[in-house]
Amino acid sequence: MEYQVLAEFVRVLKISKNSRIEAPLLQYLSIMIQNMNSDHSIYYCFSNDYINNIIGHKFEFGGDLALYYVSFLRAVSNKLNKDTVCLLLKVYGDSVVSFPLYNEALKFAHHGEKMIQTAIRALTLSIYNVSDDMIYQYITTPPVSKYFSDLVSSLSNQFFHLDALVHATEMRTNQKRKELLLETDKIVDDLYYFNDMLGVGQSRLSTVVIENLLRILIFPILLPLLQLGQSNGSNLSAVTSFYTVSCLLQVIGGKGMFNSVAGVILYPYMTSSVRDAIERDSTESINHAKSILSEMGKVVLSSPETEGAENSSLPRDTASNKRSGILAHVFSDNPSLSLASLFLLFILAEAKDLHPLLAQMIGLNGMQNMIAVDGNIGNLLVKYMDQILNALLKVLASQPPFSILIQWHTGWFLRKLLILQGKGLGDHNFKLLNSSYQQSRECLQKELDGCWFDHIPEVLRNEWPNCKAALEESSQCKDPFFVLELDDSQQATDGDATSYFAWKTMVETVKTSQ
Repeated sequence: MEYQVLAEFVRVLKISKNSRIEAPLLQYLSIMIQNMNSDHSIYYCFSNDYINNIIGHKFEFGGDLALYYVSFLRAVSNKLNKDTVCLLLKVYGDSVVSFPLYNEALKFAHHGEKMIQTAIRALTLSIYNVSDDMIYQYITTPPVSKYFSDLVSSLSNQFFHLDALVHATEMRTNQKRKELLLETDKIVDDLYYFNDMLGVGQSRLSTVVIENLLRILIFPILLPLLQLGQSNGSNLSAVTSFYTVSCLLQVIGGKGMFNSVAGVILYPYMTSSVRDAIERDSTESINHAKSILSEMGKVVLSSPETEGAENSSLPRDTASNKRSGILAHVFSDNPSLSLASLFLLFILAEAKDLHPLLAQMIGLNGMQNMIAVDGNIGNLLVKYMDQILNALLKVLASQPPFSILIQWHTGWFLRKLLILQGKGLGDHNFKLLNSSYQQSRECLQKELDGCWFDHIPEVLRNEWPNCKAALEESSQCKDPFFVLELDDSQQATDGDATSYFAWKTMVETVKTSQ
């Protein structure tokens, strides 16, 4: 250091435009910084603006030079703390006016090379975890804060690509499933990056991230889906929309996210409940309901999707309620859509971060207790429980039967609702349950005449623990990918009549018969 090595590196970079020199130089710098253990060495290295000069050098990123450059940036970020970060900032008064390390790193945020993307995300998280107020102010203020809106816009584009894949008809079922799995893995990976940002626990950063997710992604999906706003012609399909919101809640979650989504979903029913309650009483919980109603009203009326729909009246009677909002999807003739919408309600109802009033309005956990808490606020699932159970049982008792996958997941919902309801079925629903049982029994008997009949006892023993665990898992743990598979499961089986397909059919029949 005493021989001004860094100054010499800066001089060499200024006079050289040869990547054969720049690449090993950056590699050497990365190794040197990584091996610095003393605070004195780090302070000396970061002072005198040498590192900023190297970061800001106009490289021509061809070949592997981008990888060497990003590795260098990553090495620098690993040495950041509250004491060293100030050496890389350019400050005017009490405000940061430039942060070359962060600014240059963001230029590679959407690089096509996955390794570079991963390194940049790790770098940004290192900076966010420094916990410097001036840095938080800088990164959450335009134009630098555009990074967060760009991230959400990119995520939105991925969901639209996923939607196109879901509805692609030219691919065989198995190939399509593999493509869907690859695409959803990429999306979930990006969602965990958002989760890591929120995990920093800094309110200014969390607010910017949540606001962008709600404004750019969630509200534009939910408002048209729930008929609270007009479609702009570029919306996701209903099933993919429910998958999107469910995935966001499972991976990212948080009070702000859960309460905002639940507030929008319950908006029409909350309006009706408050109107009815005002005529009878005005309790503390009702006043809070009006507060949430007012906030959600601002969201709905200020959204671009609701232009021209401000004066639309919300339904108040039971029959029209079933044709509006999320209930229109719950009672859809399409079982895929019905299960997808129910799954979103389940995720919300089981969320620990959900506001007690909103949890009460959904009415899933501790149903009887919540009914007694405040009779003025209706419990959505309690009110329509018999109809929902009836819809699920009709799917199970359908002739011809729906796909094995739809039957299996319908059984998961049915079991959960029956346990939470805490009482027996009505006569009509009980008949449907018996019909479903007889249908499963007949399917299993047919397998006794199949080529794999002698393996049924073994399959039963092996699959029972897995089936039991799957049926008992919570909605927070259940993979929402099943939502995307349901539509595909109703298609043909690619004409497969092989012994393997017969085996697969036998196994699925045994699983649904349990």
